[in-house]
Amino acid sequence: MEQNIVKKEIEYPYLTRPVEIYERACGHKIVLAHKEGGLVNISSWVKTGSINENDENNGISHFLEHLMFKGTHKHKAGYFDKTLESKGAIVNAATWKDYTFYYVTLPQGPDGAYFKEAIELHADMMLDPVIPEDEIGPAFKLGDDNVSQKRERHVVIEEIRMRQDQPWTKIYNNTNKNMYTNHPYRRDVIGFPETIASISRETILNYYRTHYTPNNITTIIVGDFNHEKILEKVINEFDFKGRENFQNPKHELDLSTQEEKYYELNGKINTGFAITGWLGPVARDLKDNIGLEIINIIMGEGQSSRLYQNLIETVENPVFNVVTTDFYNFKDGGNFFIQANFKAEKKDEAISLIKKEFNNLLKDGITEQEFYKAKKKLKVRFAESAETVSDIAENIGYYMTVCDDLDLVEKYLEDLNSYALQDVNNVARKYLNFNNAVTTVLLPE
Repeated sequence: MEQNIVKKEIEYPYLTRPVEIYERACGHKIVLAHKEGGLVNISSWVKTGSINENDENNGISHFLEHLMFKGTHKHKAGYFDKTLESKGAIVNAATWKDYTFYYVTLPQGPDGAYFKEAIELHADMMLDPVIPEDEIGPAFKLGDDNVSQKRERHVVIEEIRMRQDQPWTKIYNNTNKNMYTNHPYRRDVIGFPETIASISRETILNYYRTHYTPNNITTIIVGDFNHEKILEKVINEFDFKGRENFQNPKHELDLSTQEEKYYELNGKINTGFAITGWLGPVARDLKDNIGLEIINIIMGEGQSSRLYQNLIETVENPVFNVVTTDFYNFKDGGNFFIQANFKAEKKDEAISLIKKEFNNLLKDGITEQEFYKAKKKLKVRFAESAETVSDIAENIGYYMTVCDDLDLVEKYLEDLNSYALQDVNNVARKYLNFNNAVTTVLLPE
C-alpha cells in the first residue's frame, strides 16, 4: 500500500457505513462508499469545465471529453466502450461549468472480474489518452464543404448547431452572458463552431496536461466490495508517474446587476420565449442554497407550483403555455431562472404577470403550508440521492468537486431541519429582486 495517505470518514446519510476519503501524497483523492447490491459505479471528477476557459478556447473542455474515449497507447478507439458495454455497463461522461466527469456503472461479474477490468480501463483512459489526430479530424474553415475527413470536430459542431437553433438555448445564452461582467461562467459550456473547427491537437493536449492533474481528480467507487483491496487496486492503476499538479485560479465573484437588464431577440418561431435570471450564493453557502431550492419548488416546479396554478391552471384564457423556475448550484455562485413560453402578442402582459408573482413573493412571503411541503420534498429528494450507486457517486462528486469537500453532506439534513419560514423569505428578498435581474425575450420575426 502507498505511504503518506490521509484518511477521512464522513457520516453519509442513509448509508450503512461511513464514506472513506483518501488523499494521496500526489493530491489525487479516492472516495469509497458502501452500497449493498450487485452493481458498482466507478467515476472520476476533474475540476475543470468552462470555468477554466477563455474566449480563444471556449468549448475545449467539452471537446476533450469527447476525445478522451478515442483510445490510449494500450487500447484503440472504441475498445473501452465496446468491452464494458458487452458486460452490461453504462458508460458516459458530462461537462459542466465547474467540472468534467467520466463514469462506468456495471455488474461486478464473476469474482468481481468485470469490476476490476473496469477500474483498469477507466484509469487507462483518464491517464493516457492519445487524442489521435485522425480522430479529431483536420482543422478547417467553417463553410468549407470540401472537407474529406469529417471526424469528431464535425460531431461536436453539429451538436453545437442543433443547440443554437433551439429557442431556449438562444435566450439562456444571452441571459447567462449578461448576468456576468468578467467571470468565465458567462460563456456557453459547449463553445462555438469556429473554435472547434480550428483548435489544434497540441492545444487540446496542453489543456489536458494542465488540468487533468492528480490534485484536480477525484475518483469515486460506490458498491459492495472489500475496501482495502479496491483502494490498493485504484492506487496501483492511477499511477500519475510524477505528473505535476495545477492550482486552478481563483476568480473574482461577479456582483449582481444593480439595475434591471432587458434584451429582445427575434427568430423563426411562432410563440414568445423568455428567461429571467439572477446570480445566487456560492455552492458552499448551504443555508442560502437550501432557501433557493425551497423557493424553486414553491414557485415553479411542477403543476402544484404557484406560477403554474396562478398563470395557467386557474386562468380562463391563459397567456402562458409553459412557466417554470430552475436553480443551479455553482462553485462561484448559482443561478435562479424563470422560464416562460407564451402567446407572442401578449409579451407585455406575460412579463407583467411574472413580475407580479415575484413581487408578491417578496412582499408577502411564502405560507407555512407551502414551506413544510417543500421541505418534505427536499428531504425525500435527498434520501433518493442515496438509492443507487450512480446517484450516490454523482452526489459525492458534486460535493467533492464543486463544494471542495464532502463535509457539507453531513450538515445538509441538519440545516434543512432547522430551516425556518422566515429564513426562506429573507433569502427571497436577498436574491430575487427584479432590480438585480436579467431578462431575455425571443419573439417571432
